[in-house]
Amino acid sequence: MLKENIDTQALFERTTLGPYELKNHIVMPPLTRSRSSQPGNIPNKLMAEYYAQRAGAGFMVTEGTQVEPRGQGYAWTPGIHSPEQVEGWKLVTDAVHKNGGIIFAQLWHVGRVSHTSLQPDNGKPVAPSAMAADAVKVFVETAPGEGDLANPSEPRALQTSEVKDLVNMYAAAAQNALNAGFDGVELHCANGYLINQFISEHTNQRTDEYGGSLENRLRFLKEVVAAVSQVVGASRVGVRFAPLFESTTEQRVYLGLVEPDPLKTYTAAIRLLEEAGLAYLSIAEADWENAPDLPVAFYQTARQLFSGKIIYAGKYTVEKALRILHEGYGDLFAFGRPFIANPDLPERIKNNWPMNQVDPTTMYGGSEAGYSDYPTYHQDKSA
Repeated sequence: MLKENIDTQALFERTTLGPYELKNHIVMPPLTRSRSSQPGNIPNKLMAEYYAQRAGAGFMVTEGTQVEPRGQGYAWTPGIHSPEQVEGWKLVTDAVHKNGGIIFAQLWHVGRVSHTSLQPDNGKPVAPSAMAADAVKVFVETAPGEGDLANPSEPRALQTSEVKDLVNMYAAAAQNALNAGFDGVELHCANGYLINQFISEHTNQRTDEYGGSLENRLRFLKEVVAAVSQVVGASRVGVRFAPLFESTTEQRVYLGLVEPDPLKTYTAAIRLLEEAGLAYLSIAEADWENAPDLPVAFYQTARQLFSGKIIYAGKYTVEKALRILHEGYGDLFAFGRPFIANPDLPERIKNNWPMNQVDPTTMYGGSEAGYSDYPTYHQDKSA
């Protein structure tokens, strides 16, 4: 991961995020692993062990956790809407805090990227407009502990009153996150999921106050940000976007939607976050093979408009992180797959130790294999 003789010290200087002091600039980003206990999508001791192992990160964000039962698009992902789920998450936050980590919960609703088998009473998924998702698969349970990929089901359009109810569901989930001991929350507004579906011209054909103009398409985001900030405090809220400027024909994990004018859309969205006084903006860049960097104009605009911290992710190397940090465009840098395979990732970066490689067959669902059993460097050395 690291070329010889690169000075990584800048990544290990202390910094701040909202009210928190961080021990380094390295982030463990949201990573769906589908290890929650069934029935009920409840976080468990295995998940607590996994997160605690990675608490050497300066900052951690949980895997996406659905804010209500209809928000689920993949089997065995955890929720944050039931008392049992809150109790399960307490195991995670306690373990992380004992290891000196800071962790936010990522609040997630997949919207149309779901399947009737994952929905209450096998109902249709909900979305801004009744448009089925394509170029994406969902993961459904086919037998206890077994699953397979499936095409998303056709959604139904939310009524205006239901959209307002959803704002309240996000606020309730934020309160649950506080009750579970989280240090703050991140709103998942990327990857073609519900909030992104409202923002996008491709998926929002509404004619009420939540559709049409860019201002209207950003209204749901604005209302959710305001409601969650009222519960948690704006200085403990972040938002994740995936502003794609190019698409790919590769078969790959879903990344989201390319807007007709991405710079205009996300400039307006970032202004909204700045006005709300949020702690951070997290940007997921394109992560397919040989994907281009974001345009320099985007990096510059985001930095000019947003006074909080900016996190970048998307197949980042240490070298790219250092470059973006030195250019002043970003503050914190997330490493996804490397963190899956290397629980001691910050120490490996700091000391230029070799990296474990991720096992793609154990990414989603299963046991501790390929989850909490990746060795640290010192475990490797003593083996």
